[in-house]
Amino acid sequence: MLLENKVAIVTGAASERGIGFATARLFAEHGARVALADLAAADPAAYAARIGEAQVGEAHRGYAIDVRDGEACRALVDAVAADFGGVDILVGNAGVVHGTPIEDIDRAEYDEIMDTNLGGNFQMAQAVVPVMRKAGGGAIICVSSIAGRRGGGLFGSAHYSATKAGIFGLVRALARELAGDGIRVNAVAPGTLDTDFTRGAMTDAHKAEIAKGVPMGRLGTSHEIAGPCLFLASELSSYVTGVVLDVNGGLQIQ
Repeated sequence: MLLENKVAIVTGAASERGIGFATARLFAEHGARVALADLAAADPAAYAARIGEAQVGEAHRGYAIDVRDGEACRALVDAVAADFGGVDILVGNAGVVHGTPIEDIDRAEYDEIMDTNLGGNFQMAQAVVPVMRKAGGGAIICVSSIAGRRGGGLFGSAHYSATKAGIFGLVRALARELAGDGIRVNAVAPGTLDTDFTRGAMTDAHKAEIAKGVPMGRLGTSHEIAGPCLFLASELSSYVTGVVLDVNGGLQIQ
């Protein structure tokens, strides 16, 4: 098992067809004990219970968190470290999307996008680094988007794309800063997926139109993002840091 005896925090993990829940399940299958973190209204404890018992016999756990709150991020990391004995892996997946045109974006919506997508990844990393440094290393994976490459155009708009592009700079800076501490920092940039996250942002007709432009001829799934996250979290990628891994069926071939 690739993550045997490892402890992983996955944010944005309480969504039925989401990247976070798929990643938490896959990590658990590979031996990790997983802390599923999400907004209280999403009921992360219920999603943790659905994964079942960890390989080492201790149940996975759900934690209520709003990643926009720096103090809450630090409290989450402290709680997971106390409950499980440390934190080896962080997957920063919590995010929101809006497709509002630039002239209609108000300050509240701008702050929500920025503070969740980019600020949440920053604050969770800031909270977990001391724990990983003390343990001698760890792996941080931030979930970005093809929107950060293309400047949107699929779903989401200017503020969303800006946060996802910002994640690229964040992981590269953190990778450079933390490499000497044995902490690897990478990002996954999914293409367009058929998940709960895109519900309301794209119609079925829109998804079908996008799929026509994907060399592989279809949209991706959450599980197809969880696999790359597993690679970046495990020793299979022990010499990989500061990388943005594009997972988009060929939609953005460079």
